[in-house]
Amino acid sequence: MHSAAPQTQAPDPDDYKVKEANPELGERWLNSGSYGGRGWMSSERFTSTYDLVEQMFYLYVRVVKAKDLPPSSITGSCDPYVEVKLGNYKGRTRHFEKKMNPEWKQVFAFSKDRIQSSALEVFVKDKEMVGRDDYVGRVVFDLNEIPTRVPPDSPLAPQWYRLEDRRGGGKVRGEIMLAVWMGTQADEAFPEAWHSDASSVYGEGVFNVRSKVYVSPKLWYLRVNVIEAQDALPSDRSRLPDLFVKAQVGSQVLRTKICPTRTSNPLWNEDLVFVAAEPFEELLVITVEDRVHPSKEEMLGKIILPLDTFEKRLDHRPVHSRWFNLEKYGFGALEADRRKELKFSSRIHLRVCLEGGYHVLDESTMYISDQRPTSRQLWKPPVGILEVGILSAQGLLPMKMKDGRGTTDGYCVAKYGQKWVRTRTILDTMNPKWNEQYTWEVYDPCTVMTLGVFDNCHLGGGEKSAAGSAARDSQIGKVRIRLSTLEAHRIYTHSYPLLVLQPQGVKKMGELQLAFRFTTLSLANMIYVYGHPLLPKMHYLHPFTVNQVDNLRYQATNIVAVRLGRAEPPLRKEVVEYMLDVDSHFWSMRRSKANFFRIMSLLSGMINMGRWFGDVCNWKNPMTSVLVHILFLILIWYPELILPTLFLYMFLIGLWNYRFRPRHPPHMDPKLSWAEAVYPDELDEEFDTFPTSRPHDIVRMRYDRLRSVAGRIQTVVGDIATQGERLQSLLIWRDPRATGLFIMFCLCAAVVLYVTPVKVVALVTGLYYLRHPRFRSKLPLVPSNFFKRLPARTDGLL
Repeated sequence: MHSAAPQTQAPDPDDYKVKEANPELGERWLNSGSYGGRGWMSSERFTSTYDLVEQMFYLYVRVVKAKDLPPSSITGSCDPYVEVKLGNYKGRTRHFEKKMNPEWKQVFAFSKDRIQSSALEVFVKDKEMVGRDDYVGRVVFDLNEIPTRVPPDSPLAPQWYRLEDRRGGGKVRGEIMLAVWMGTQADEAFPEAWHSDASSVYGEGVFNVRSKVYVSPKLWYLRVNVIEAQDALPSDRSRLPDLFVKAQVGSQVLRTKICPTRTSNPLWNEDLVFVAAEPFEELLVITVEDRVHPSKEEMLGKIILPLDTFEKRLDHRPVHSRWFNLEKYGFGALEADRRKELKFSSRIHLRVCLEGGYHVLDESTMYISDQRPTSRQLWKPPVGILEVGILSAQGLLPMKMKDGRGTTDGYCVAKYGQKWVRTRTILDTMNPKWNEQYTWEVYDPCTVMTLGVFDNCHLGGGEKSAAGSAARDSQIGKVRIRLSTLEAHRIYTHSYPLLVLQPQGVKKMGELQLAFRFTTLSLANMIYVYGHPLLPKMHYLHPFTVNQVDNLRYQATNIVAVRLGRAEPPLRKEVVEYMLDVDSHFWSMRRSKANFFRIMSLLSGMINMGRWFGDVCNWKNPMTSVLVHILFLILIWYPELILPTLFLYMFLIGLWNYRFRPRHPPHMDPKLSWAEAVYPDELDEEFDTFPTSRPHDIVRMRYDRLRSVAGRIQTVVGDIATQGERLQSLLIWRDPRATGLFIMFCLCAAVVLYVTPVKVVALVTGLYYLRHPRFRSKLPLVPSNFFKRLPARTDGLL
């Protein structure tokens, strides 16, 4: 069992809060003066769309191609490659065998902050199988003479340069086409460039450190309506079959119920729903099976159908059904002669369609980022634009050991809607600076953006975990931003704590600094969205059951993880699952406590209102009681003022609370999550596997604890049921005397209320409840005594 020692020092509560940040956003580095004199100039703004990040400057070297390279005196050919050297940093292209006119088309980027030389050297070398590589020639650039290029300027045109002898002895044979310029991370060459700060990465790790944009696969719900089958004859003709249908799409397998009547022409009329992704690679496999024995099932027929042949439905109108001939089980393609012996074929009646009117849920509904239906024809225009600048992280904790010291290779992943972005990996630093900006279209403001920070464990060395399995990218922390809490057109720059719950308790892993802006495009569309259903209308016309929603979400998450894991570089399964909160439905005592106290905080307002009313009735403050009496008499005399007064009161409360509105976007709260006061054993239970891997005595103790909690819940539910049954028994003559008294009271009340004005009844009732304590009794009221004597069905329980 994982031991969880209590924390000896309580963390600072302010350490877990969102902090205001003041980064220098959108600054421009002017192209004036010498290289050494260039610097930050705050008087001019950066002219591109990258205005939510701090500008980072790079020396870019584009190596295009070479021509007329001299052959080697030994081999008579040339295996050329290019080495770009700036101070202690070296980058090299791939080499070509026996090619005098190679084309590389590769870009190198050197961070301006790490430039330690005043000259850039570009070498052309000839790769040798044995010994040192030969120098073909070089080109040297003075950094003071390199131009600056800032988008939206057009790309710098490459030029031909004659190669020089590496000792400065004059020109040599051969030319190389290069382009060298100073630029920022807004440059088009930035994402695909080789970076000097990732010079230690090799092999496949070069692709794993680059920034990338991913798009989730387009997901559809596949609805298979199994209607009936004909002539499904079992192998044993002496018995009637127990038939059911099994359908499979990829790894998803569903089955209908067994037909209630034993017949060879069964009727089911059941819907089986799957998740499918474009492009449709899986097939729909339908089998009709006979349950011969509880542990034995016999296949009677089978059919395989491609998914792209089915109709795509956009609304609730039914599609046409079709009959399909089943292939008799056991008669394959090599047994054509035996097929001819069959006089008939079993058939199955299906109605299959791809549902385009639903939104396929692949994330928790609490943190949903997209609500559009699958079919693009049903999309509404966007209501806004979300721009996010992923600036940096500070104070990250070491996630792995390298060369005897702790290190972190951090990258950030952001997900909103179908678009995922991954920043480049900054190697071997606890304070990585990404300064990358991305944009999303917003179709509904009541959505959530998720950002996660991870440690890259795939840098090309074939890394393994401690258990010997393939390494997994470690989770550093997560941030959620609910768009509806943001003011339009305002730039938010905050530092978010990265909080992770571990077996030892909640832990701060560092801080993530973000800048974001939500721009609304149309106020009318925004108002319309707030009155529109949250999900597409098909979710309400033909809703799924709760179990179906959970199962389909699980399948959709698996499909998204598999498809994104096949990208280059892959967005790995552990990253996708962490971003999509796949474990949010697992049992946790801590979450149960948090949800209980959330309910109690909601009820606390009603409880406080009841206490205040009780103080008014008991005249704890005579002035307040007198004012309440006056207000009550006014509302009785002018009942048409009740609703206007109520709404005016709520308007004034909202206006008053505007002064205390949140200044920062909300963030994960350890106190609300009940993560600060959680017991170590409850955390160990939360991190346990499913099924459990703990010893039997610990499982027994947790089971007993769960039974005690469930017993208290059972008692509360029973009390609620008792009160409802007492209310029900007023008119069903379970207690003849009580029902007789109640119906006579109803008759008298009907007569009295008929002849008495409503104002008088309300006045008498109100004054009775507001009467002075001198006229009150400490004994319960008569209606309460009567109600508590009514019978419930508890005496019928075993």
